[in-house]
Amino acid sequence: MVFLFADDWGRYASAYEKVEGPQSISALIDTPHFDRVANEGILFTNAFVPAPSCTPCRSSILSGRYFWNTERGAILQGAVWDPNIPTFPLELEKAGYHIGYSYKVWTPGTPPHAPYGAKRTAYHQGGTNFNNFSQYVSRKAPRLGIEGAKEELYAEVRVNFDAFIADREEGQPFCFWWGPTNTHRKWTKGSGQALWGLDPDKLKGRLPKFLPDVHDVREDVNDYLGECLAVDAGIGLILKKLEEMGELDNTLVVISGDHGIPGIPRGKCNLYDLGTEVTLAARWLGKIKPGRVVSDFINLRELAPTFLKAGQTPVPEGMAERDLMPLFLAEGSGRIDPARTFVILGRERHVAAAREEFLPYPQRAIRTEDFLYIRNFEPDRWPMGTPGVVLDNEFSELKALEENTFIGFGDLDGSPTKRWVIEHRKEPENRPFYDYAVAKRPEEELYDLRKDPDYLTNVADEKEYLEIKGKLSQELMDTLVAENDPRVVENPVRFERPPYTGPFNKNP
Repeated sequence: MVFLFADDWGRYASAYEKVEGPQSISALIDTPHFDRVANEGILFTNAFVPAPSCTPCRSSILSGRYFWNTERGAILQGAVWDPNIPTFPLELEKAGYHIGYSYKVWTPGTPPHAPYGAKRTAYHQGGTNFNNFSQYVSRKAPRLGIEGAKEELYAEVRVNFDAFIADREEGQPFCFWWGPTNTHRKWTKGSGQALWGLDPDKLKGRLPKFLPDVHDVREDVNDYLGECLAVDAGIGLILKKLEEMGELDNTLVVISGDHGIPGIPRGKCNLYDLGTEVTLAARWLGKIKPGRVVSDFINLRELAPTFLKAGQTPVPEGMAERDLMPLFLAEGSGRIDPARTFVILGRERHVAAAREEFLPYPQRAIRTEDFLYIRNFEPDRWPMGTPGVVLDNEFSELKALEENTFIGFGDLDGSPTKRWVIEHRKEPENRPFYDYAVAKRPEEELYDLRKDPDYLTNVADEKEYLEIKGKLSQELMDTLVAENDPRVVENPVRFERPPYTGPFNKNP
């Protein structure tokens, strides 16, 4: 088994053009290695993360539980792993699998990467420079050329994976996690064009309507797409090595990412699609019929029992009861399981708000084919963290908004887009972009995705939607109660007091 899982990689791969159409962002890039896995296996079009924040998302994926049932793994800053929670890699290791990882599995959190064996199972003999792809290549290019600098990073990926394979006993089954973080901020400004030949202004007219369609924002997204291409190149290296070993056709390959684009309004840390919808493809010769495109709704926490069942390993109590094996082994495309009509999403604490506020922004949501319903449990709080210095009249260091996430609205990563939205907030024609990004939100949000695919208009209080709102709210709350979510079954709620709240080290 090989799990290729990139940090902050939303749903951007050229295979999705067939779903999203020629005017989509995915239509502007070419990801041949992701596409190969999708074409030789299965492509999922409704895959969502359990939480749009890396540590709780990964806690959920590793344990197969909803993030709120992973104790202090349910938050990012201040996370501590509970060793009594079973995880799929450690269960596979008990069953005789050789396990290992390169780059990121579970961090920030204490101990780092604990659910995958921590330092014991790390393979970084070649280094970790791939995580800073555009910075490294941009720095080395004057001496080595762009392709020469890239090749140094590709060699690093090979060395790391080779070291993992070298430790495998002959014939031993293995489970490897490749977790690059280059799609996480920061990346080099202009690198999408300089390193990958992507034209930022081809994004004109393709951005969601809640983003300003200006060059600075297009360039920011374009640079991110370049990092997505780097991820795809790394995927190709792992696939090639498996082929050379003669093991590719005997390997379950799964590719995905932990939530959407960082530093972009309504992306990472939000329950809107830009923050929660991700790539998902799998290849398994002889098991998964090639060329299938499946629209069933998938929560990535279902991957844990899937890997265990694929490895004929018992699934511990507490993991998701539903897995992807029936979808893998089915024949057709489209909707396979009629019961897979929605996913449940949520978040609590990400980094923390600026200044002295350390409370979470608690949200839960239900996403169906036609609707997105969001419950904001504390609507008086700022969804992206407190403004900090951003609203102070004397604040003029706008450049800092690109570099320093924590000076204001700390759950929106520092970026050129964040700077642009805040810099132009006093202009009447641009004020809506600022409000979409950081303004306080009502207790209930409901979006009719059939009419409003960019979730611009909240119809929660409109008379014609009251019935569907009631049904979705009931479905959401019933699931939260059934799944023992502390946010709705505890009083006082654990997420509202230490150790889930409190100051954290801004420069860990």
